[in-house]
Amino acid sequence: MRALFGVRARHRWVHLVLGGALLMPYFLVGSVAVGSFSAGTSPFTSFPLALVTFAVALPIAAVSALVPIARPLLVFGVRALCRVDPAALADAPARSRDARLRTSAWYTLHLALGGILSGMSLALPPFAVFLIVLPAFPGLRHSAYDSSGPLSTGWGLALTPAAGIAMLLGLAACSAAAGALLARLAPVLLGPTPADRLAAAEQRAAELAVRNRLARELHDSVGHALSAVTLQAGAARRVLDSDPEFVREALTAIEETTRRTVDELDAVLGLLRQDDGEFAAPDLAALEGLLSRTGLKVTYSLEGDPAAVPELVSREAYRIVQEGLSNALRHGGSSPVTLRVAVGGGELAIVMENPLSGAPPVVRPGGGRGLRGIAERAALLGGHASAGPEDGRWRLGARLPLGGAR
Repeated sequence: MRALFGVRARHRWVHLVLGGALLMPYFLVGSVAVGSFSAGTSPFTSFPLALVTFAVALPIAAVSALVPIARPLLVFGVRALCRVDPAALADAPARSRDARLRTSAWYTLHLALGGILSGMSLALPPFAVFLIVLPAFPGLRHSAYDSSGPLSTGWGLALTPAAGIAMLLGLAACSAAAGALLARLAPVLLGPTPADRLAAAEQRAAELAVRNRLARELHDSVGHALSAVTLQAGAARRVLDSDPEFVREALTAIEETTRRTVDELDAVLGLLRQDDGEFAAPDLAALEGLLSRTGLKVTYSLEGDPAAVPELVSREAYRIVQEGLSNALRHGGSSPVTLRVAVGGGELAIVMENPLSGAPPVVRPGGGRGLRGIAERAALLGGHASAGPEDGRWRLGARLPLGGAR
């Protein structure tokens, strides 16, 4: 009985009745078309014409469900009333031809079954109640239903309550079966198509790429700033009493570094609030300012014309140099750094070297993202990067094609 009258069965019956209600506008349009050929006979007074009108209304409903927005609207109703796994349904509008045809088939089936069940729900319950109460009300036996047929006999009258109850159970069974059929077909007809799954996978990949990019930007900008500030603050503390002028210069560099980093952090966080967009990341033109604020002695040489470097490549090159300086600050202390940037031969080459300090490497929990981020930046541009000890020095090298693109 629970399968026939439980909460799920009642919700699915409501869903079917809504389908019958949605069918009425199409039925009225069909009645106009059928009525023009029926010599004055109305489909509302002729059962055969009503069936013809019903058959005409369904194709009209099918055509109206071909619009892309129909699918998310139908999915909303299925989730609310049919008790179908939400993950098996597609929320996006139906863009492909296959998806629109599936949605149209679902809508047509929903309206067809809903129209039939709505008609049964209107006609059968009153007649079933009449049959159930007929033995208890003798006056009803003289109504139009009481003729010389079975109701005029004692055994026929005794069976009318059972017949009425059987009608109600049959209606509930038909409703449960139709609801179960729609629930079973919903994932097939309203679920994601292969094109939808591919689009969803591409969207997830794009979102992951954006997240990775933001992580790299935050790591490189904030991580470098903290490393530079730590080095400068430590140096200033050691000469606080003996060299006030150096302390003043170190504090000024710390102020400039933190101010610029806050601006970059605001730009990155602002990008998180947008669906799409770019922020003004620094490029090779800002490289000399970065070197002056880093707190290290850097020997810098530039070969070629930096104006010939595309904006995207220039921004990524700046971040690679920035992360290289951060690594030199963390692991090389105040050792001098040699930086060479060369533009030519259709590529941008970066070489950064600093002496190894001889101390064991600093191990940080969760560390190691910087060099991986450099490699990811280079790979996204179609280039490559390498880093490691070489002849007593730490060497970072990267080659970025000038025609590289994400």
